[in-house]
Amino acid sequence: MKTLKIFNTSLAALCALLLAGPAQAQSSDGYPNKPIRVVVPFAAGGPTDVIARVIATHLKNSLGQPILIENRTGAGGNIAIKSVATAPADGYTLLFSSSNIVSNPAMQAPFDPIKDFAPITYAAVSPNIIYVHPSSPIQNVADLAAHLKQKRTPTTYGTPGVGTTPHIACEGLKMAANGEAIHVPYQGAAPVVNAVLGNQLTFGCSALPPTTSHVKAGTLRAIAVTSARRSAVMPNVPTLAESGFPEVVADNLQGLLAPAGTPPAIVDKLHKAVAAILSQPEVRDQLQNIGFDLYATTPAEFSRIIAVELERYTQIIRRAGIKAE
Repeated sequence: MKTLKIFNTSLAALCALLLAGPAQAQSSDGYPNKPIRVVVPFAAGGPTDVIARVIATHLKNSLGQPILIENRTGAGGNIAIKSVATAPADGYTLLFSSSNIVSNPAMQAPFDPIKDFAPITYAAVSPNIIYVHPSSPIQNVADLAAHLKQKRTPTTYGTPGVGTTPHIACEGLKMAANGEAIHVPYQGAAPVVNAVLGNQLTFGCSALPPTTSHVKAGTLRAIAVTSARRSAVMPNVPTLAESGFPEVVADNLQGLLAPAGTPPAIVDKLHKAVAAILSQPEVRDQLQNIGFDLYATTPAEFSRIIAVELERYTQIIRRAGIKAE
């Protein structure tokens, strides 16, 4: 009787597995058959939101279903990222994230970027840019470094949030210049831009795209980019590295991810659709003109990038002593 019971249990489990396999394959083949929600962990108007919406507009046509963007701010993006990590792994809830997917875990984030997600594609990267109000006496990196060292008036700077790559870059600059500055975190890049436009901060640092039109119009003054090389969009703006701070390099990855366990067929379908969108000349021109370098990597390559960037940012954040608020 004991042997028969084990056999029956094993047979039942095998039947369940065989039945689940075709069902999952069928659901993958029919995907999508309802709207897809893409969660963005920043405010509307920021770089991650901008590229997510451009891709979503075209993805709607590619997949034949509405793509709904949900901006979910708070806790440096952790609320949004965790909500996707715990969502059903069926391809209908996705995350479009910036580098906070790899920087937040160094500050005890409630998610694991490797275990909790199925990477779809590293879509693009955008450099960070440091900028001031045009009335500011700060004209260049040397002026900014000198301002960080002065004690007469408080130096304040805004970023899209604690632990974001602009925050990491500014803390690195502050340490390298042996200066002081008060960090003012916002819920995304757009509010930082608005604060500098309103002359409420000494300087701001965020990804390049939300600032491009303002710099070109003269309503913001670009001081430096924090990427390894100059941006093709603003070739006259120097990097911090070439301005005397080679140790300060930080940019923003922009990537699409699904919850771990999402069927590979769905991940592959989404990757191919996004890669096709980013290869369209009009889309490439639109995104490159505002400051994005486009990649559209494979899921496997994106997984490798996440592992490498996670280790790199963990070391920087611990060295800088950045803590979650």
